[in-house]
Amino acid sequence: MDYQQKLQQTKQRFEELNQQLSDPSVFDDPKAYADLTREHTQLKSLVEDFDRWSVVHKAITEHEELIEANEDPELTDLAYEELKELKPELESLEESLQEQLIPKDPEDSKNCIVEIRAGTGGDEAAIFAGDLYDMYRRYADDMGWSQSILSLSHSEKGGFKEIVFSLQGVDAFGQMKFESGVHRVQRVPETESQGRVHTSAATVAVLPEADEVDVQIDPKDLRIDTFRSSGAGGQHVNKTDSAIRITHVPTGMVAECQEERSQHQNKEKALIMLRSRMFEQELEKQRAQREAHRRSQVSTGDRSAKIRTYNFPQGRMTDHRISLTLYNLDDIMKGDLRNIIKSLRMHDHLEKMQQIS
Repeated sequence: MDYQQKLQQTKQRFEELNQQLSDPSVFDDPKAYADLTREHTQLKSLVEDFDRWSVVHKAITEHEELIEANEDPELTDLAYEELKELKPELESLEESLQEQLIPKDPEDSKNCIVEIRAGTGGDEAAIFAGDLYDMYRRYADDMGWSQSILSLSHSEKGGFKEIVFSLQGVDAFGQMKFESGVHRVQRVPETESQGRVHTSAATVAVLPEADEVDVQIDPKDLRIDTFRSSGAGGQHVNKTDSAIRITHVPTGMVAECQEERSQHQNKEKALIMLRSRMFEQELEKQRAQREAHRRSQVSTGDRSAKIRTYNFPQGRMTDHRISLTLYNLDDIMKGDLRNIIKSLRMHDHLEKMQQIS
């Protein structure tokens, strides 16, 4: 088996993790404990499959030796029958092991924060930003995730100048991370009297939601300001200064939230955004170092890259990174993103397979 040496190394690492996690002193460092636990969980299935592969591989070898000896016709026939089941199982295990050996993004299992901002195109860009939010909201419902709006800024003609929301659920960041970039729309705006097709854009940024153990923030480095919430006509507007703006003084990074009526809840959400943006900034530095050696065709970090075009007159969606074109735009805008995300993840999967082969 081509990957046997790598698998042996993985099993050895798993045994080391078991020893480290059994040491009571590991609890003294919450971040180290969280990292070890996450790695242990990721390797557990791989090691179990490898153990099973070893058992099946040994059984096949013994059965083939028995057949070759051909000393007992009855046992030989039995060995043939068992090989019919063992060989397909071995092939299945090998496929699974090769897939699991692909380097995993440790952030894939995290919840995520999605930031959508209107780009070029004025009012139509803001309306499109609202359409993208509805698309992701419906996809989240389909995936069984929960969502929470962290910050938003309405546009007078509809949609959003900006909306920030979190998605909580299994593999949320792993599913959504390829959505980062510039999304372009081509359609006739409702305000267009002559029926001309306009091109507008919105930017999407997807960040892994950072836990407290991922980013340590010194409260002394924070400046917290309160202000009165604002909203569109007819919308509930607080009469008290419950909105929160938090500035991380050393970096100048700012996060604010005014969606909750409680100042405490707004502060909690603003801190989540701030931690996640700081965490993403650090991850971006690491990505830049890796990409200095290898440039991936599927961009997960470059927010300035035009990744996708939604052409309404033709009912067409094109993802430019993998040259994928689909003609079910209505379904896509209703949240049917499974085929798109599956194709992006498969492309990324194949690239990583090439790296380890």
